[in-house]
Amino acid sequence: MVSILILTKNEQQDLPACLASVAWSDDVHVYDSLSTDATVAIAREAGARVTERPFDNWAAHQNWALQNIPFRHPWVLYIDADEIVTLALRDSVLAASENPGDHVAFRIQRRDFFSGTWLRHVQTSPFYMRLFRPEKMRYERLVNPISIPDGPVGQLSGYLDHFPFSKGIGHWVDRHNKYSAFEASQIVTNRRGREPFSLVSAFTEKDFHKRRYHQKELFYRLPARPLIKFLLLYVAKRGFLDGIPGLRYSILQSIYEYFIVLKTEELQQAESEPTKTP
Repeated sequence: MVSILILTKNEQQDLPACLASVAWSDDVHVYDSLSTDATVAIAREAGARVTERPFDNWAAHQNWALQNIPFRHPWVLYIDADEIVTLALRDSVLAASENPGDHVAFRIQRRDFFSGTWLRHVQTSPFYMRLFRPEKMRYERLVNPISIPDGPVGQLSGYLDHFPFSKGIGHWVDRHNKYSAFEASQIVTNRRGREPFSLVSAFTEKDFHKRRYHQKELFYRLPARPLIKFLLLYVAKRGFLDGIPGLRYSILQSIYEYFIVLKTEELQQAESEPTKTP
C-alpha cells in the first residue's frame, strides 16, 4: 500500500474529486496551509488525516512534510488538490511500491487540461517525481521546487490529470503573480554571492548542482525571454495543434515569464540604489 500526500490551501472546490481518486489508499494526508474555506472539513469527512502549517516557501514547506508527517507506509504519492490519479496510474503506483527494485523514487507523467482540452503538445505531458520514499527525497528552490532524490529513479505508466484552470483564469493569474515574485527573489538570491556565470560550465560542469545553476542562469539571461517562451511553446512544441486553448496557454506562460523579468529588474534596482534616509 501507498500513503498519499495532498497539499492544500482553500481547495474546497477541487479537493472532493482529488480525494475520490485516491480512495484506494488507507493513509491519506491533507497538508493544509491554514485554509479559510471548507477544505479541512471536507478532508476530515473523507477520512483523511489533516496536518496544518503556515506556508513559507515551496521547498521548506514540502521538506517539512516529508520530515514530520507520520506516514503509515514506506512509499508516498504526492499530489495537488487540482490533480486526479487515473486508474491506470493507480495500478502502476501500487505495482511499483510492491516491487521497486533499487529505485527510491518514480517519475509520473502529467496531463494538463485547459477549457476541457488536453494540452497534448504545448505541455508535452512532462514527468514529475511524485512517488518516493520520503527519507530519500528533498526539495530545493522557493517556487517550482526541484526534486532531489537520494538514489535511482524509475518511471511509471499511467497519467496524473491536472486541471490548473479549474478555478478560472483570474485564480491562475493571481497564483502566478505570486509565483513570479518567488522566482525573481530566487534569481537575485542565486546571483548574490555565487560564482560568476559561465556558459561553458552550463554544459561541461561535472557537479550536477553547479551545472544546473549555470544552465538556469543561461536561460534567465536570454534576451526577449517572454517572446522566446511563447515561440518555444506555440511554435517549437506545436502548441497551435491544441487549438485556441494552446494559443491562450502559450500567451499566459509568456506573460508569466515577463512578470519574472520585471520583478527581477525591480529587485536588482532596489539593491543597487543607496538606502534612502528621512
